[in-house]
Amino acid sequence: MAIEIAAISRKAQGTGASRRLRKANRVPGVVYGYGDATSIDLDHNTLYHALRNEAFHASVLSLELDGKKEAVLLRDFHMHPFRQQVLHIDFQRVDAKKKIHMKVPLHFINADIAPGVKTGGGIISHVLNELAIACLPADLPKAIEVDLATLNLGHSIHVSDVTLPKGVEIAGHHHASDAVATVQVPRGHVEAVATAAVEAAPADAKAAEAKPAAKK
Repeated sequence: MAIEIAAISRKAQGTGASRRLRKANRVPGVVYGYGDATSIDLDHNTLYHALRNEAFHASVLSLELDGKKEAVLLRDFHMHPFRQQVLHIDFQRVDAKKKIHMKVPLHFINADIAPGVKTGGGIISHVLNELAIACLPADLPKAIEVDLATLNLGHSIHVSDVTLPKGVEIAGHHHASDAVATVQVPRGHVEAVATAAVEAAPADAKAAEAKPAAKK
């Protein structure tokens, strides 16, 4: 079921009009794509809470505009530098027959049973947290799972290892060899081993000096 968001069209333009909307707890925005671009405004609180939902950023949304619904994608939004306030938002209309390009979040699973973590004592490092993909609107996934169950210490999962949903392909600047996640030895563990080796060296040297020479 599509996530729904309501808006109304607006005629007033310019900085002053946008400032008045924000004071009235509304957010100015625009819907563009095929057809004419439409200036809109939305309820701030409803939109603010919707933006906290991960799926809102990677789903085909149902925008009710002046009583009519249309499929759109969230394309951009601007927040106030220090207030919890949405300043502006952009949506793009969706054509069901044309592929769309989106960044979809990655959900990592089975990290706790990965050999590199469970037996190797390593920690998972997420190199990428999202993937740029291309697909038809009907095939757009809310997220893509990355299974870490077989990841060994010092090894990586690459873009080419990620299982993509049907109808979805990698887009953007990604390459098949790009790392998505790795299992690394904790830095503190490496430093502790190195320190222990340095401290052990003088003791080993003294032991060697104290050892009586073999009789000929």
